[in-house]
Amino acid sequence: MLRPAFLLAALILPVMAAGQGTEVPFGGFSHDASLPVEITADALDLDQAAGTAVFTGTVRVGQGDLRMAADRIEVFYGEQDGTGAVERMLASGNVTLSNGSEAAEAERATYEVARGIIEMEGSVLLTQGRNALSSERLSIDLASGTGRLEGRVQTIFMPQPSGAGQ
Repeated sequence: MLRPAFLLAALILPVMAAGQGTEVPFGGFSHDASLPVEITADALDLDQAAGTAVFTGTVRVGQGDLRMAADRIEVFYGEQDGTGAVERMLASGNVTLSNGSEAAEAERATYEVARGIIEMEGSVLLTQGRNALSSERLSIDLASGTGRLEGRVQTIFMPQPSGAGQ
């Protein structure tokens, strides 16, 4: 039997989240942005003068448990201490981001590596376990493990099966 408080929460939460901006926890997206970044792709075009690299084809990026995939990823390198560390990545086309049971899809994404911030735009779909949220923009702060959805947010929260958590 459903408890009245749970039933009320199940009816109110989706309505509350359907506004213009929603904060969501991203425990699974908590991440150490100082880890090395590994990239694989079908092709690579380098421009050392500009400090950029464009990976195309089946592009896969890994950093610790964090995974990103896209049709195209442009990487911008910095000149910090002459290391040429990755500063920023621009992903486009079938962008997916995952870390454990949390995953997000979008048309485009920008990953500011040093700051640990990922901005996803265009038909964003976020899944957390059995729950799904959609919007036009998603901003993830990997250091704090938090995120913000903006632009007509819609949610689907799946209730626990009866008897679970009792």
